[in-house]
Amino acid sequence: MAKSGSLKSTLAVSLNNYLDAGAIVAGASGVTLWQNYLGLTEMHLGWLNALSANALGAAIGAIIGGFLADKFGRKFIFTYNLLVYMLGVLIIMCTVNYPMLLTGFLVTGISVGIGVPASWTYISESSENNKRGRNICISQMSWGFGPMIILLFGMLFAPGGYFYSPVESLAHSIIGADAAQAAVEVFSSRVVFFTLFIVALVAWNLQRQLQESAEFTSNKSKDNSGIVDNIKLLFSNKIAVKTVCFLATIYLTWNLVASVMGFFQPHIYETAGGVSNEQANMLSCVGWAFVVVITFGLSFLIDKLPHKLFYVLGLVAALATWFVIIGGVQGMGGLWAFSILWGINGGLSVQIFYALWGSELFPAKFRAGAQGLMFFIVRGLSAVWGLVFTYIYGENGEGFTIAAYCMIALLLISLIVGVVGAPNTRGKSLEQITKERYGEEM
Repeated sequence: MAKSGSLKSTLAVSLNNYLDAGAIVAGASGVTLWQNYLGLTEMHLGWLNALSANALGAAIGAIIGGFLADKFGRKFIFTYNLLVYMLGVLIIMCTVNYPMLLTGFLVTGISVGIGVPASWTYISESSENNKRGRNICISQMSWGFGPMIILLFGMLFAPGGYFYSPVESLAHSIIGADAAQAAVEVFSSRVVFFTLFIVALVAWNLQRQLQESAEFTSNKSKDNSGIVDNIKLLFSNKIAVKTVCFLATIYLTWNLVASVMGFFQPHIYETAGGVSNEQANMLSCVGWAFVVVITFGLSFLIDKLPHKLFYVLGLVAALATWFVIIGGVQGMGGLWAFSILWGINGGLSVQIFYALWGSELFPAKFRAGAQGLMFFIVRGLSAVWGLVFTYIYGENGEGFTIAAYCMIALLLISLIVGVVGAPNTRGKSLEQITKERYGEEM
């Protein structure tokens, strides 16, 4: 595929980010409804978060998908992976007990993880040198559109929402007119997941038509190393190991905060802020709208100005978000400030620079595998953190201030390490970056 067509392929592949974030937030927007329907405890919710696209499910998928993409190609992942995603979503849609719900979250999460390394790698390899940052931002915008649209659906279909009446009628036609209220209300979440199924079906058909990455094809013609060989090379190369440590650190510390926000944010609004499920989804939706708008603006600047500038601004907004929490979230003013500041952080998020640098700083032979390894580390530890957070947070949000201090400490680590280690890759080709870092042998 010619790099002049990078925008078209970026849009097709970016739907994976919509499905990634959408899967996380679809669970979050209806978590209280599932809790009421299945009688779940906070610990049950913690395990849902831990095994979902938010954490361990994606971690397992990423380490598999990354090395498969380096061995069999990026297109190989695009051809089959979203079929797994659709299966996971179908299981959730048909859930009647907790094990089914947990299985659906896990299968969907594994698919998300498999797709992420191949997607970011393909976007970078298909981009012009002076548009690589722009295309990663477009991908990130899709990551913002997913939650924004899913939360909008969640708000409209939620009990009391504008379109709840058709959902209620659908539920009664399927499970009977005398069904329990909680069983009827959870159909709003089932419908939201159905919209993800439709998007996944469209994305699968678009991605199957993409051509293989020219850089992958070129590298394979020179070197047909196996998966084990690439893993050994990744761990034996000092520069690669240092790069993994740098990127994993900045992404992990930020993602430990973001993973909690992604899954629990509407739940936090309802318990700590005392608002309804519909109001919680509205607040989250507006926050994600800010993510999209800010990322759109960044797409015009990221290839022209130093990356470090935007990296710092994003983390300053993230820190301000949690200082608002320490000051108290009583009243809608505090909740709006919390939502908007986190939206600004999302628009300039560490994930943008992790995706960009992660696809730039490794050679083609283990580029996706290295990203899969890091994603495995980050989302795996996020799964553990999700369980720990439920203890810190408490049943009714009584430990939220303590949790806020933990978040601030993590964000400060991401800020400091990122400022010290930020690479200067703007405007350079992937081949040039590889030669500068690894020499001619790669």
